[in-house]
Amino acid sequence: MKRHYWYILLTYVIMLFSGLVGYRLLLLLGVDRGQVIGYWNIISFAVGLTVVLLLLRKDRGDFDLRGTPASPSTAAGWAIGGIFLAFLAQIIAANIEIQLFGIKPGSENTQRIMDIVKVTPLMIFVVSIAGPILEEIVFRKIIFGTIYKRTNFVLAALISSVIFAVVHQDPSHILLYSAMGFTFAFLYVKTKRIIVPIIAHLSMNTLVIVIQYVYRDDIERLMKDAEQLQSIIGGNFL
Repeated sequence: MKRHYWYILLTYVIMLFSGLVGYRLLLLLGVDRGQVIGYWNIISFAVGLTVVLLLLRKDRGDFDLRGTPASPSTAAGWAIGGIFLAFLAQIIAANIEIQLFGIKPGSENTQRIMDIVKVTPLMIFVVSIAGPILEEIVFRKIIFGTIYKRTNFVLAALISSVIFAVVHQDPSHILLYSAMGFTFAFLYVKTKRIIVPIIAHLSMNTLVIVIQYVYRDDIERLMKDAEQLQSIIGGNFL
């Protein structure tokens, strides 16, 4: 692995755990307790993204994956199509979780994020832009790319996607996040351009966050109605 990739991974890890100090620092500075998490995430992700992009300047014109990168027009097509592929992967994984494992729909990670966004709207920057860019650089370009060079797509995608899922701290939905990781890895290999899964990822996150933010009350009502209906149907078969 390239030396600056290790620095990028270190930056990402420090960023993830920086809240242990950052939250206390903001509290000492008088920031409202309810907004501490949101504001520190904004600060840490902004700094982390800046550092990572500066480190990636060494990769200018250097493609990690073997093969010829897709043309700009082809890459654009896959980036747009990748949004639908990611949603399709989510739907399939969610149905498997529900039907085979009895896992309720809805992500605790998404719920936590939406609670923070509600209090600190600027957190949308982290969810829609900084987060997806950093995740694709770390999990696809570096972790997946490094393993892929030495093994094959399935093994590289499996390892990087499971790590990607674990980092989201939502154990019941590891399958769902792993499915997304596989989709983004496929887009990366198909086009040999990391910008493609980045665009698909940030577009998907932006759509989800906007829908959740604008229609949150309606979604919560529909979820409750669905749970009640499931209870009624289940009761009739007992």
